[in-house]
Amino acid sequence: MKISRLSGGLAVACLLISATFTNASAQGARDAYGNPKAAPSPRPMGSAPRRTYSSKPTYSAPSSSSTSGVKIGVRAGLNVADVQGDAVKTFTDLAGYAPDGAVTKEMRPGFYAGLYATLPITPNFAIEPGVTYSEKGTVLRGTLPFPALDFLNANVTGTARLAYVDVPVLAKVFVTPGFYLYAGPQASFLVSGKARVEAGALGFTAYKQDFDISSQLRKVDFAAVGGLGYQFENGLGLSAGYDYGLTSLDTGNRFDAQNRVIKVGLNYSF
Repeated sequence: MKISRLSGGLAVACLLISATFTNASAQGARDAYGNPKAAPSPRPMGSAPRRTYSSKPTYSAPSSSSTSGVKIGVRAGLNVADVQGDAVKTFTDLAGYAPDGAVTKEMRPGFYAGLYATLPITPNFAIEPGVTYSEKGTVLRGTLPFPALDFLNANVTGTARLAYVDVPVLAKVFVTPGFYLYAGPQASFLVSGKARVEAGALGFTAYKQDFDISSQLRKVDFAAVGGLGYQFENGLGLSAGYDYGLTSLDTGNRFDAQNRVIKVGLNYSF
């Protein structure tokens, strides 16, 4: 009789233990809010994890998909321009002013702004035509040739103020992800050509006059351009380059002078 009671007690204890573990397992399958958690779907043995790929092309890190679309962008920056060759004679002849004193030449600051399109050819190579408004020219400074008036610090400043619409066709090569080199030909169409003469003494301007010299300048200028830049993944970019003028500015071939421009700027590709 005792053995029968002992066996019955053991059976009841086993049922209680089993119920306890079953309840704990059910609670473990719920989240912090008491909702049942979804069981993970079994993955067949030997199957590789699923990978996701981005189909959006990027020119900052060229990939096999970077040839699938055209990028349109805007650019703007600073020009530091000069005129090489017979620059002093060029300006004084065109402006109708020929000082006998010492004349020094300086670079003229300006700006440029425009649009471009990046046409991908291969993952690391693209053609980039553009249209840009660009300020060029040079600055000449001289002293008046009157020794008796040296104490007045009399001086003359002449500024060649040239404006063009540049149309470059560039080849861009990505050397590393983001970093690229560019080079190509450029045609520049003259928009405005003026020469400004200012004379003064003791810090005051006594004379100032503008001359329109556009009729004496070539309407189209050709140059070789080149530079480097970096394009970030968010579309923003930095660049620096140099325009080397190939044709003389004078339409009558009376003198030899060419545009030279150093430029730095920002761009954004959409």
